[in-house]
Amino acid sequence: MTQAITGRRRGLDAIDAAARRLAAVGVESAWLDAELLMAAAAGVTRAEILAGGLSLSSETLARFDAMLSRREKREPLAYILGHKEFYSLDFEVSPAVLIPRPETELAVAAALEAIKSTRDPRILDIGTGSGAIAIAIAANAHDALVTATDISADALAIAVRNASRHRVADRVTFRHADCFEVLDGEPRLERFDLIVSNPPYIDDGSIAALEPEVRGFEPRVALGAGADGLNFFRRIAAGTRAHLQDAGEAIVEVGSGQAAAVSDIFERAGLRVASVLNDLAGHPRVVRARAVGVK
Repeated sequence: MTQAITGRRRGLDAIDAAARRLAAVGVESAWLDAELLMAAAAGVTRAEILAGGLSLSSETLARFDAMLSRREKREPLAYILGHKEFYSLDFEVSPAVLIPRPETELAVAAALEAIKSTRDPRILDIGTGSGAIAIAIAANAHDALVTATDISADALAIAVRNASRHRVADRVTFRHADCFEVLDGEPRLERFDLIVSNPPYIDDGSIAALEPEVRGFEPRVALGAGADGLNFFRRIAAGTRAHLQDAGEAIVEVGSGQAAAVSDIFERAGLRVASVLNDLAGHPRVVRARAVGVK
């Protein structure tokens, strides 16, 4: 018979011990992660834990310890919890998809700005992963029609569920494709008012130096982009003019120190770089480009 162990002190002691375990293996947000894991194990919110309303059964403690062991191995918290917030929306995630980052919200904001004066805008999201960019755009631009592509069928399955979860499945179409090349036998991609992407941009030689959470668990196909990290920008730039309306725009997220090189790639492909946007840390993060002659 299960005997419930109640009391705020016992809960805090368990979280404190867990935080120490996580800190010992290099987890920077050890206490916060321990709180979130405990909340998930107990089926309550973090706010309830902070308020002291925590009841610890033996089953809860067993679940907590199992989740904690995964985090000790540096498995990302989002994969253990099974979800991640992005642009005020909650997304299902798994090791099949890259975990949405706060920096990518800048690309969504830029996309929404770009289409605000376009009636029924048609948007292409290349490399959609969990569907975060496509779904965030559709959820905030109610007349937008989005096509979202990914080379991974497993990623697309998650994206489809996320679209249904956020009630935009009727305006987001998912395609199995490698950049602009469709792989699902359906018609070729059309022209769009906006092309947006957070493509792989880590150079292959730097992957081994990434945080354990990234190099050991996130999909390599969503990370590596050749010797200089620019392969996908070249592919996107090469196909953009053929898939962009005359008054359209391309928006891409870039890695640290890549903005100038990516801007040059788009310029050489016959587009005009309109602006480069900085993230909250002051780093160039998003490049916006238009066809030459479009104002």
